[in-house]
Amino acid sequence: MSDIGPGPEHEPASLPRAGSRRGEPRRSRARGCLPLLVVLALIAGGAYFGGSWVVDKVKSLTGSAPDYSSTNTVVPKNGKNVATIEVREGDSSAAIGRSLKAADVVKSVDAFVDAARADERSTSIQVGFYALNKQMKASAALEILVNPKNLIQTAVVIPEGFRVKDIVKRILAKTDFTKAQVNAAIKDTAGLGLPPEANGKLEGYLFPATYNVLPGMTAKGLLTQMVEKTKQVEKSLDIKAKAKAVGLTPQQVLTVASILEYEGSRDEDYPKIAQAIYNRLEIGMLLQSDATVAYANNLSGTVYTTDAERNNPSPYNTYVHAGLPPGPIGSPGEKTIEAALNPVKGPWLYWIVVNLKTGETRFNETYDGHLADREVLREYCSTSDAC
Repeated sequence: MSDIGPGPEHEPASLPRAGSRRGEPRRSRARGCLPLLVVLALIAGGAYFGGSWVVDKVKSLTGSAPDYSSTNTVVPKNGKNVATIEVREGDSSAAIGRSLKAADVVKSVDAFVDAARADERSTSIQVGFYALNKQMKASAALEILVNPKNLIQTAVVIPEGFRVKDIVKRILAKTDFTKAQVNAAIKDTAGLGLPPEANGKLEGYLFPATYNVLPGMTAKGLLTQMVEKTKQVEKSLDIKAKAKAVGLTPQQVLTVASILEYEGSRDEDYPKIAQAIYNRLEIGMLLQSDATVAYANNLSGTVYTTDAERNNPSPYNTYVHAGLPPGPIGSPGEKTIEAALNPVKGPWLYWIVVNLKTGETRFNETYDGHLADREVLREYCSTSDAC
């Protein structure tokens, strides 16, 4: 029951004011106008700062967030009225919405947040850059973002065994980097984070994998990723500790693995070829690897080498110089690195691939046995176009 009685000093009971007290002086009416003045001031301030505050608050007044009407999700390449936005690690739907609104892709943050809440695919938006049309309906913008195919990126695939020269060609073919930019990055080996045992040489330290080139990335950044990947794999395989078990340094392990990439083609053969290499090293026998001769002569895709090529005085020529070459002859993958660290015990000194399509490889302890296997290869090559 109200204790407010009738009288000219009181407001009617049907018009209560929040915070009023019985017997309050009439000047309290002026105070009652203060909240309205504050709201007007905030609205004016919001309009002054680009109107974003006002637009985003329309939803609370109308029940729906401001939204554009266009549902066109086809984004023309290098077209007008196209914006590129970045989704960063840890971005919420509101954070993405703010980026979209700042680029005039969506009309309000709330419209995008509402669209994201209504679509469970929004939780799978991947980090990266996206191109979107300006002034899109929020749900249409979301449709672009939830499709990973719309990520702006260039995939550069580096296969196992690729040499630095091959990697440079692949980068130039798949990216917009210039030759001058790539060459400058390659020369700055200290800036790429090479480990000390690399002796400033990139060969063998650009790990074979698929790399995504995002907007803003530099040639140096891409090559640094490749070096870092090599270091990560070395760490995961505990290469420093395991190299000692086979009597090698980490760099020598990569060197052996890089030779395996060319001397074998089947996973099951890599550990056996590694053992044959170690057997030769142990008795001081020349490795006589045609793969190292090919590297010394800047050759690729060859099966046989000539006498002249095998007489090349290059330190990488294992027909001339005993022991391992001074460094890797290409980029070894994880499987060949593991094989170099975990050879299969056996007495072999010779190995030869006798079927270039299946990769069948034969192993022998004696030179006579090896010569017999060479004849099998010659016979194969007489009828096969793979040689």
